[in-house]
Amino acid sequence: MLKQQLNFKLSQKLSPQQIQLMKLIQLPTQAFEQRIKEELEENPALEDGKEERIDEYDDLGNENSEDDYDNETIETEIDVDEYLSDDEIPSYRLNANNYSPDDDDKQVPYAAGTSFTQHLKTQLSTFRFEEIEQEIAEFLVGSVDESGYIRRSVQDIVDDLAFTQNVYTDEETVEKVLMKVQKLDPAGVGARSLEECLLIQLNRKEPTKQVELATDIMERSFDHFSKKHYKKLLSRHDISEDELRDAIEVIEHLNPKPGGAYSGNTRMVEHVIPDFTIKIEDGELQLTLNGRNAPEMHISRDYNNMLKGYKESKEKTKAQKDAVMFIKQKLDAAKWFIEAIKQRQQTLMVTMSSIMNYQKEYFLTGDERNLRPMILKDIADEIEMDVSTVSRVANSKYVDTPYGTKLIKEFFSESMTNDQGEEVSTREIKKILEMSIDEENKRKPLTDEKLAKVLKDKGYPIARRTVAKYREQLDIPVARLRKEI
Repeated sequence: MLKQQLNFKLSQKLSPQQIQLMKLIQLPTQAFEQRIKEELEENPALEDGKEERIDEYDDLGNENSEDDYDNETIETEIDVDEYLSDDEIPSYRLNANNYSPDDDDKQVPYAAGTSFTQHLKTQLSTFRFEEIEQEIAEFLVGSVDESGYIRRSVQDIVDDLAFTQNVYTDEETVEKVLMKVQKLDPAGVGARSLEECLLIQLNRKEPTKQVELATDIMERSFDHFSKKHYKKLLSRHDISEDELRDAIEVIEHLNPKPGGAYSGNTRMVEHVIPDFTIKIEDGELQLTLNGRNAPEMHISRDYNNMLKGYKESKEKTKAQKDAVMFIKQKLDAAKWFIEAIKQRQQTLMVTMSSIMNYQKEYFLTGDERNLRPMILKDIADEIEMDVSTVSRVANSKYVDTPYGTKLIKEFFSESMTNDQGEEVSTREIKKILEMSIDEENKRKPLTDEKLAKVLKDKGYPIARRTVAKYREQLDIPVARLRKEI
C-alpha cells in the first residue's frame, strides 16, 4: 500500500552579507577599526572620507544617462548611472551629534619592556655555571610560567632535558641549579608551590621576630594556615593571638604570584576602549557612541572617473567591458560595506538605548540593587530584533558610565520572586549577599545556612545551595576561610 505524505519545512538561511553584518556588529571598537583598515587595503574603490569629499556624483547624476551610451551593448547589463548618480554615498556622514567626537588617539597602549623570560635569563649572567649547568638554568627559566612558578616535577625536567635538549643529568644537579634560579628577582620566582614561593620571600627578609614566626608557620603548619585553623596554630606554636596576627600580616604582604608583578610580562596588556558613554545631564541620561565607531567613508574618485570615461566612450571594447566588470564588483563591495557600517551603528545605538532605558534607575543611581531583571529576549522584543543580535552587542561591548566602565552583559540577569511577590534581579540578591558578608563578624563568619536566613529575613527566601552558588560566583570563600583573628 502506497502512502503519500507532504512535508513542509520552513528554513531561514542567512546570506553571506547578513553573516558579515553580524560579524561587524559583534566587533568591539578596536577590532572594528582593524576591520575597516583591512577593507580599505583590500578594496581600492573604498576610501577614508576624512581626507577628501567627492562632490562630483551629484553633477554626474544630473547628466542624461542616454547620451552616447547604450546599456544593451554590455552583455552583463551594467547600469553605470546607478553608481554615478548615487549621491547617498558621497554625502554619507556618520559623525552626527549623537556620536562622541572624542577618542582621537587610535593607538592602543601595551605593556612595554623585555619579556619576563628574557628578564630572568639576563640575571643568570651574575652566577658562575658549568656549561651543562648553564643549559639547565636556561631550561628552568624557560619553564617558569607567567605567575612565576615552575609547575613540573624535577624528574620531568630531567627527562625533558634529555629528550629535547640532549642534556643528560640527574635530579640532584637540577635541584642544585634550581636553588640558584630561585635567587633571581622578583623574589619567589622559580618556586614549585605556593608554600615554597612564600618561604623564598620570607628567607630574603630581615629576620625579625614576626618574620621568624611566619617562616616557622610556613614550614611546620602551612596546611593549618591555608585553611585558617587559627586555634591549631595558637596551640602548636604556643603563641598569643597578637603574635599570630603579626605573623599573618607579614605573610599577607608577600606576593603569591611574583611573575605577575613584572611589567614586562610576556602577555600584551590591552586597554579596554568603551564603545558607548552614558552621562547624566540635568537628571536625564545621555547616550553617545564612541566616535571611533563612526568613520566617514566614500567611493574612490579614481573609480568615479573610470566609470565616467566608460560612459562617455562611444566604442566599448572587450577590455573596457572587463574593466567595468571589475569596477562593478569593487563598487558593490564598497557600497555594501558603507551601508553595513551604517546599519551596525544604528543597531548598536538602538540596542544600547533600549538597555539604558530598561535599567534607567541603575544608571541614574549606580546602585546595583536597582538593576531590574533583564534577559536578552526582553531587549530583543522591545527593539524587534533577533536575540542573537542583542547577544552580539551585549557580550563584546563596554559602556563608560559615571560608575566606571562596564561590560554590557553584566546588566543582564535572571529574576526571582521575593516574599512580597515582586520580581527581583539575581544581581540585586548577590549585591545584598555581598553586603551581608562584608558586615559579618570576621571572628565568626556566617555559614551559607546562616546567610540564607539573613537573606530570608530581608525578604529574599532562597535556599542554602543557592546562597553557595551565588557566593562562588562572587568569588567569596566559605565561612572558615573568611575567618580572622
